[in-house]
Amino acid sequence: MAAVLSVYVDLALGLVVAFLLLSLLVSGLNEAAVRVLSIRSKFLWAYLRDTMDGAGPKGSWLPAKVLDVFRAMPFARDPRPVHIDRPAPASAGELPETGTGASMINLLYERVREIDHAKRGRTSIAEIPPARFAVAVMELTAENGDVEGFLARLRQMNSPLYGHLKGVWEAAQGDLDRFRRGVETWFDGEMQRLSMLYRRYVKWVVAALGVAVTLLFSMDGLEYAKTLLRDNAYRASVTAVAGTGQGAYDELRQLCTGGDPVPCVTETLSQPALVKLMGQALVSISIPAEGEPDVRWNGAAWWERVSAPSHWPGFLLTYVALLFGAPFWWDVLRRITGIRSRR
Repeated sequence: MAAVLSVYVDLALGLVVAFLLLSLLVSGLNEAAVRVLSIRSKFLWAYLRDTMDGAGPKGSWLPAKVLDVFRAMPFARDPRPVHIDRPAPASAGELPETGTGASMINLLYERVREIDHAKRGRTSIAEIPPARFAVAVMELTAENGDVEGFLARLRQMNSPLYGHLKGVWEAAQGDLDRFRRGVETWFDGEMQRLSMLYRRYVKWVVAALGVAVTLLFSMDGLEYAKTLLRDNAYRASVTAVAGTGQGAYDELRQLCTGGDPVPCVTETLSQPALVKLMGQALVSISIPAEGEPDVRWNGAAWWERVSAPSHWPGFLLTYVALLFGAPFWWDVLRRITGIRSRR
């Protein structure tokens, strides 16, 4: 009974480790794309442009469709202000008159660019603390008269920010400190809403990456489970016959064609099932005992696996497993192995 239980524990560990590694790869690819393309910064400034200056000539700056997340947001439209390598001015500039071509975005950027650095000529700021946004609004208010004058100028500019701040000002009942706290609370709520929108779109990106990783490695979860069980049985048979003399290797010679089966058995025992399966990826790397690593292109064999309907259920199992994410599989691994998390 203990031996049977050990086999199933080994099977569970093998599957969890495989899904954990592939999920980490998906997460790593997603994070790399986000950093290279400055997606977080673009989401922030797209929201700020919609909120403070209104929609552009092509509509809302935020992506309206999933396709825009892959096309418009990364490449077509960059909502970020141009980076200025100077500290914030000593005093905020006055709000521009309607039609001058200036924008509230540029005035806000003047107040928050102290720790900015350029990224392909644009700002790299991806987060503005609500307290700092509220202070920036108060600075702009002070340089343009009182709050009523500030709101009147926003209305003249047709800025959508007018409606938001007008409601906050009325709720503050003329108290500047309450107005500042109200702006901070409102902006914090908007950032939470933007985070929810961002996570919703990121799920689609992760889903697309999950399909790519599953097919690239042609990771058939069902085949992998069978390989784990077969390897366990194979190792058990080797252990059983290892001490009974050379005649016990006759069965192994049938599996390992050639002369002495010992090198073949040694290689089989030292090669995990996951490594065997990864060797069927579109591009595989093998590291021999001696010599340089070998990089192979497995285009023909890979396409034969991907196009075979018998592998599709296993691909689907792997894809669904990757959607759970690396944190889920790490937690499962901790529970199975008893590893304690350390804070």
